Amino acid sequence: MAETPMPAAFVGHGSPMNALERNRYTSAWARLGAELPKPRAILVVSAHWYIHATAVTAMPRPRTIHDFFGFPQELFDLQYPAPGAPELAAEIAEIVKPTWVGADIDSWGIDHGTWSVLTHMFPAADVPVVQLSVNAMKPLEYHLELGAKLAPLRERGVFVLGSGNVVHNLAGIDPNLPDDGFDWARRFDDAARELVLGDPGRLPALAESPDWAAAVPTDDHFLPLAYLAGLGAAAGGGTDVLVDGYQYGSLSMTAYTLGITPPPAPDGPPGPRVATDPAPQDQNI
Repeated sequence: MAETPMPAAFVGHGSPMNALERNRYTSAWARLGAELPKPRAILVVSAHWYIHATAVTAMPRPRTIHDFFGFPQELFDLQYPAPGAPELAAEIAEIVKPTWVGADIDSWGIDHGTWSVLTHMFPAADVPVVQLSVNAMKPLEYHLELGAKLAPLRERGVFVLGSGNVVHNLAGIDPNLPDDGFDWARRFDDAARELVLGDPGRLPALAESPDWAAAVPTDDHFLPLAYLAGLGAAAGGGTDVLVDGYQYGSLSMTAYTLGITPPPAPDGPPGPRVATDPAPQDQNI
């Protein structure tokens, strides 16, 4: 058992081009990785493994998945060769019973919601990585409760990371606002911050926000936040903002930590320019 619980985090991952860039967001991720005790393993809940089941990757050597379109070859060439952890997959399935979690031994791997962040946090790729799917068939409350059930992993040296975006409306992107957010995006992000910092167990109340439909037109990128909120509720709070900001009007880059005082947010350039061909909603970011 770990002497103190391993911290946990949620990151607004934005464009996969962040994997190649050093900007204020990726610098914050790198600083967090440097501050963390080295984990026994990493469990990532990525918006980009959004399927009709709850499953964990259980292969010893997960492949690097390039699940996007319209980006430079350099990004497709990037590999994140971290080992898997089949024993952790079995441990997760046991911890969350009676919730059923399947073992994926050959279909998925490490998608860009995971490796675009970990390539900054843990650039050596020497910590085993397991992904937990986002079950598209389940309501927000299910994901919050499942996050809370994962709390024992923190006592066992596992770093739990949610990767998505609190506000994620690709159809609403405005390339003329590279480092700004629409009023509705700011309102929703602020409302989410109030709950995540103050009462994370009440995260489902955000569904009543008049800005929900614009901020969360699909819930794939929002639901990873529920896992950190569940862990925060189980721990009785203790969340902090790692870094915040907006891109192209309709994306929030806010990131949160649990159980660690985040290093000061670094200065630096905003995130990468958005490509417009194909349209952002067709790029799978």
